[in-house]
Amino acid sequence: MATRTDAPTRREQILKEAARLFAERGFHGVGVDEIGAAVGISGPGLYRHFAGKDAMLAELLVGISGQLLTGAKRRLQEADGTPPEAVLDSLIEGHIDFALDDRPLITLHDRELDRLRDSDRKLVRQLQRQYVELWVAVLREVYPGVTEPAARSAVHSVFGLLNSTPHLGRPGSLPGRGTTAELLHRMAKGAFAAAAA
Repeated sequence: MATRTDAPTRREQILKEAARLFAERGFHGVGVDEIGAAVGISGPGLYRHFAGKDAMLAELLVGISGQLLTGAKRRLQEADGTPPEAVLDSLIEGHIDFALDDRPLITLHDRELDRLRDSDRKLVRQLQRQYVELWVAVLREVYPGVTEPAARSAVHSVFGLLNSTPHLGRPGSLPGRGTTAELLHRMAKGAFAAAAA
């Protein structure tokens, strides 16, 4: 099984560059030749890996939704028996990692989700709902008095906060990663506490 320390596959390289280019210039503003050039192959060579740009976009957006859900489930399993507050901290940390490391995917989701085929868009929404519900359950363990609708609203609000990272400036213009992550974490916890007040 691949780990984060393994060298990225050609397919992963293509997806990373496609996400970056789509986020910078929009889906229709990027051609397959440009994506190919970014990874050192010809544009037509991309078709050995993907049926086309639409397939890349679908894999990026369905893929990240699936990864977030899988990561959250893994964190819940690993946290079995730990206090709910620590589980919530772990979920927040996982989403912050995504928000800081995959900023182009956030931009891509915001701008291009409607370009997906209906079936892919429905799958993204289904995965996202499951992800939200995991958070809602944990939040209600930490704050038992919070109603389910209020918890869901709070979770969506925190996602909005954490997913604002593409608007915080260029990666080099932010304070150090640790400082930014700590600030986002404190803000997320504060938002949840305010929702429970």
